[in-house]
Amino acid sequence: MIHTDGLLNSIQQELDQREKEILHSHACFSGDGIRRRPEKLQGYRQNFAVDCDRILHSKSYTRYIDKTQVFSMVLNDHITHRVLHVQLVSKIGRTIGRFLRLNEDLIEAIALGHDLGHPPFGHDGETILARLCIAHGLPPFLHNLQSIRFLESLEKKGTGLNLTLQTLDGILCHDGEVNRHELRPQRQKTFVDLDQEIAQKAAAPRTELTPMTFEGCVVRLADTIAYIGRDIEDAIELGIISRHDLPPACVAVLGNTNGHIVYNLVTDLIANSRERDTVSFSAEIAEALLELKRFNYQSIYLNPKVKLGNEEIANCYEVMFDTYLQHLANQDGESRIISDFAHYLDPQRLAQNPPACIVRDFIAGMTDDYFRSQAKLLGCPIPDKQ
Repeated sequence: MIHTDGLLNSIQQELDQREKEILHSHACFSGDGIRRRPEKLQGYRQNFAVDCDRILHSKSYTRYIDKTQVFSMVLNDHITHRVLHVQLVSKIGRTIGRFLRLNEDLIEAIALGHDLGHPPFGHDGETILARLCIAHGLPPFLHNLQSIRFLESLEKKGTGLNLTLQTLDGILCHDGEVNRHELRPQRQKTFVDLDQEIAQKAAAPRTELTPMTFEGCVVRLADTIAYIGRDIEDAIELGIISRHDLPPACVAVLGNTNGHIVYNLVTDLIANSRERDTVSFSAEIAEALLELKRFNYQSIYLNPKVKLGNEEIANCYEVMFDTYLQHLANQDGESRIISDFAHYLDPQRLAQNPPACIVRDFIAGMTDDYFRSQAKLLGCPIPDKQ
């Protein structure tokens, strides 16, 4: 047998050195990755590439396949699901990163992990679960905090994936819905800072957090680029809006198709961020993007057609939360919250969490179809996709 450890480690060292020769001084180098539990990585994979692989092979990532992006109640195979969205964010982010000479592995890791915490039925599900958490003495539910919780406290029977600080920070701070056209990294964070920001965000959900790396800033803006035009195409596909409904001023600047919108936003971001200490859009593009966001919210996200079935879904969330609390209190081994979730966690770690926290984690991790199946088992009517 040939011993290759030395060879593979030398390849990793060569790759780390090449980064310093090729990437911009603004970039986060793989050799600077920090883990909560220090590890000596074996082989040729660099720090952030390891993070990508750990996220891709996680159970949380597997569940992306049936998580709502915007449209929950439709039978159409061409509508965007969460798994496609994160892939689009990754691709767009890496394209931007390549031209800004940033670390594409870190961009990919943040992008792939940024939405892991989304519960069933997208942002509407998040709103419902936030209300239930407050009612049961927990902080409001936020999907970015839940993403961190899955990655650090629930994967691998509760031991977590031990990802780098830079990846976790980017996931925590992605906040794609916040309207900011310019981002400047808040450098020199530590795991103490990460934990403090998690606590701050839980206590005050409107707290705005800024990524510690340029790569994290890129992903935050790529998140918006990935969904803004794609949601328009999905809404047109479903007959909710027509292309002629788009604001003429936005069309004149950004175009009227997802392809043109993505290209114009990416091109502008690259042109305005090269050799600068910020990642930013130009004023004209930023104004058009903000107006297009307003259009999407009013014409798509708040459209009654998109909200069909929400009352029934909210009722099922409530029934499920209360029922699982009872099952935990009674130690009902037949309940799915025990057989499909609690059973797989380390008992000591499980005992450190109040029952409402366990219920929140279980429901947040459900796919849409799993939620439907559990609702039916509990006798809770839920509408079918149309």
